[in-house]
Amino acid sequence: MKKSAPEVPPVTVWLVEDYAPFRNTVSRLLNSTPGLACTHIFATGEDALRSLATQPKPAVILLDVGLPGMNGIEFLAKVREAAPDTRAVILTAFEDEEKIFRAICTGASGYLLKTATSEEITGAIAEAVAGGAPMTPSIARRVLDMFSRMAPAKTDYGLNEREKMVLERMVSGLTKKEIAAVLDMNFHTVDAALRSIYSKLEVNTRTGAVAKALKEKLV
Repeated sequence: MKKSAPEVPPVTVWLVEDYAPFRNTVSRLLNSTPGLACTHIFATGEDALRSLATQPKPAVILLDVGLPGMNGIEFLAKVREAAPDTRAVILTAFEDEEKIFRAICTGASGYLLKTATSEEITGAIAEAVAGGAPMTPSIARRVLDMFSRMAPAKTDYGLNEREKMVLERMVSGLTKKEIAAVLDMNFHTVDAALRSIYSKLEVNTRTGAVAKALKEKLV
């Protein structure tokens, strides 16, 4: 008798959103999407942090910037300390440059506007888990414009040639698998190069590495 393939556990998502109608809509969307499970919902970052201290860490936290009490960016900084492997994706109405810049530099893996479609939200979660940096197109353009206006002196972070090649492809938007294929490298070699890049650039996420590479013109 043929054995059935082992069931793949769903991607666990926590939602931090203070506006109840939107919170309920998004949680229903996530729980109705195959492969996703919204296991916890919170109205404040403080409540989410308390659960992070005692519960298994989620794969992704979907959060607003304009939270009551501790704002989303302050919460994000604490998430990076408490759950460094958890991906954090911003889902907000705010699209001003200061908040976008602070969120990316604090370690957000993606930045979506609340006008995003259901498919864009669920797709962004999958992309973040895969190591991507999902952004609403208008936000992505704003990020590129923002960093193109910054031209500080180039800093030498000690990246070797392989790491520079990997970073350049990462800035171009390629996934780890695509980078491995383009550079004819083993997937694990690319993964090791990415970890080294994060360490040398002193960032925790792909988004942070791309932001720093653009800001300081490393590629």
